[in-house]
Amino acid sequence: MDSCVRKSPDSCKQHLIIFTRYPEPGKTKTRLIPALGDLGAANLQKQMTEYTIFQVKELQKTTDISFEVRFAGGNLQLMQDWLGLDLLYKSQGEGDLGDRMGRSHFEAFQSGMEQVIIIGTDCPGVNSGLLATAFEQVRTCDVILGPAIDGGYYLIGLRHLIPNLFANIDWGTPQVLQQTVNIAEKLNLSQIYLPALSDVDYPEDLPIWQQTLEQEFSNFSSK
Repeated sequence: MDSCVRKSPDSCKQHLIIFTRYPEPGKTKTRLIPALGDLGAANLQKQMTEYTIFQVKELQKTTDISFEVRFAGGNLQLMQDWLGLDLLYKSQGEGDLGDRMGRSHFEAFQSGMEQVIIIGTDCPGVNSGLLATAFEQVRTCDVILGPAIDGGYYLIGLRHLIPNLFANIDWGTPQVLQQTVNIAEKLNLSQIYLPALSDVDYPEDLPIWQQTLEQEFSNFSSK
């Protein structure tokens, strides 16, 4: 296990925050329940979170970062039973998504971080290579964004605290990315964009996840 995982978050100056939800049937990936059922949707949430953590651990083999899992639903014991005792867990806390991301960034920078990136677990295109690029580029800009095809974003990274970036956003709508960009421009923040990727939120998105699994299996078989 990489030393940055075992130590406190301030042991590394680059920090990654993974937003996820405990995979309780009926309360996670609800838009996929019509296609997968309660248990199937929860299992997908479980698999995608585990995939994301695997990619982050692959990144740690080449990049000096620390990371934490910010969870909604469940509790610390359930998260540890699921993903193990050697990860750092924190509750996302109260408020809308902007409140929770803003608070996460604040706490990370307060602890001494110099670059902080937040990702979710809905986008299988977020792999170790893309994350390495994100951490390299966030050193030279105020904001780095990973646009999602649906109008949101799958990644946001900062090199200093910008509380206003998460205020007055219509979360869950196709306007999220553009509203964020508008705020960044008003604040004269430098911006860099990663490739646009698709989330897996609806039944029609499921082939994206299937393709990811097939690619991972192909990569594993070739080793």
